[in-house]
Amino acid sequence: MAAVATLAPISLTDRAVVEVKNIIQEKNVPDDYGLRIGVQGGGCSGMSYLLGFDKAKDADEVYDLDGLKLIMDKKHAMYVLGMEVDFQDGLNARGFVFNNPQAKSTCGCGSSFSA
Repeated sequence: MAAVATLAPISLTDRAVVEVKNIIQEKNVPDDYGLRIGVQGGGCSGMSYLLGFDKAKDADEVYDLDGLKLIMDKKHAMYVLGMEVDFQDGLNARGFVFNNPQAKSTCGCGSSFSA
């Protein structure tokens, strides 16, 4: 299992932390799982964000972020360095929002970007 690193390359707003903890409780996510954040090829701008629950693998870094176990593939850090994940719960939008300073362009859906 990957070792716990000190400083996470991303941050979660208080609203995002509360929502993730609610999901963990509601969905009975196992204790050995953490919140995986990363990127994958695809989407309308070339890359899209990954957000889900998973077990840490050998190529991962594990961070403690406000009591949440955050898991990220080491290779993904350069694409999300400095990113803030927020949670919107308004009339027009509900869901996680990615504010990524590394993104050169984003698409209208907000979950795809180019770096």
